[in-house]
Amino acid sequence: MKTKALLRILSLVLITSFSFQTSTMAIGKPIRLAVAGMTHGHISFIMGRPDKGDFKLVGFYETNKEWVSQLSKKYKFPEDLIYTDLAKMLDEVKPDAVVAFGSIYDHLAVVEACAPHGIHVMVEKPLAVSMKHAQRMAELANKYHINLLTDYETSWYPTTAQAFKMVNDSNYVGIVRKVVIHDGHQGPKEIGTNKVFFDWLTDPVLNGGGAIVDFGCYGANLMTALTKGEKPVSVTAVTRQYKPEIYPKVDDDATIVVNFPHSQCIIQASWNWPFNRKDMEIYGDKGYVITVDKNNMRIRGAKMQTEKATQVTSADVAVYEDPFNYFADVLNGKISVPPFGLYSLENNVQVVKILDAARGSAKTGKTVKF
Repeated sequence: MKTKALLRILSLVLITSFSFQTSTMAIGKPIRLAVAGMTHGHISFIMGRPDKGDFKLVGFYETNKEWVSQLSKKYKFPEDLIYTDLAKMLDEVKPDAVVAFGSIYDHLAVVEACAPHGIHVMVEKPLAVSMKHAQRMAELANKYHINLLTDYETSWYPTTAQAFKMVNDSNYVGIVRKVVIHDGHQGPKEIGTNKVFFDWLTDPVLNGGGAIVDFGCYGANLMTALTKGEKPVSVTAVTRQYKPEIYPKVDDDATIVVNFPHSQCIIQASWNWPFNRKDMEIYGDKGYVITVDKNNMRIRGAKMQTEKATQVTSADVAVYEDPFNYFADVLNGKISVPPFGLYSLENNVQVVKILDAARGSAKTGKTVKF
């Protein structure tokens, strides 16, 4: 995409993030929430969530009747709230907001259906399968004044919030020079992903790629927030297919190098790790911060002879550990989404641009300039 076109998109989503932060629901009433798509493995995030009084689930859209029937029995929601027509569901149940738990390709269709009705949307990561989809989604969000958020598990981590605080507030690491981010697991089949999720997760159209998208998006999201939306200089990526007998259509391992004017981010995304991992290493000219997992960190500052292991919880740093609570507070005007924040539209448009460049680089074997 041309530079001017990207700048136009980012300017639109910046306007969106500031203009829509005051949009509120009826004070004191639960937000009417509908679910659009139910084949994502993360569907348990909303279906298994305890009732906190902030949302009322009013409808469920899913075309896979057998699968949604199984979910209905598991989570005990009435089948008369299930729709196979998204537009009909929106017209009849009139939700205030929608959460999308279908394929990444389907995110665009959800926004196209919801935005004209003024219905706010939160999708699972990443925002879109391509910049073409992301551009259309951003334009719709701006035109119809809706919030369009993207949820990542690492956005809930106390260690993520603490690492950013140490970089931004205390200048603990000094000038950031290198960030290394690892995300992934043994592989969708290896961890027991159900068939309905597996089928689209390993489809190059419906998911946009394999591990390069599924886990590469985390690093792009974190680095975009860490740099406050700084424009990369170039992207270079290498993908591998170590298990073609399991994942014949997509990559199962990716290394993405994103160069910035004064720093570099190395994103290692894989369906080949020997264990689950989501960790981040931030190195500066004064020290480093390493997030081992959700609650554990290793740090070393300029005056320390050795590194220190430390634990962090939400009692130590301000962080939303429930993405739906974050969504509710945004909709109720209690908080605003910061520019290029982890959930923000402008951040996640840039994530898609980075992923587009990474796929292009891996395909051609050449570095892609921004």
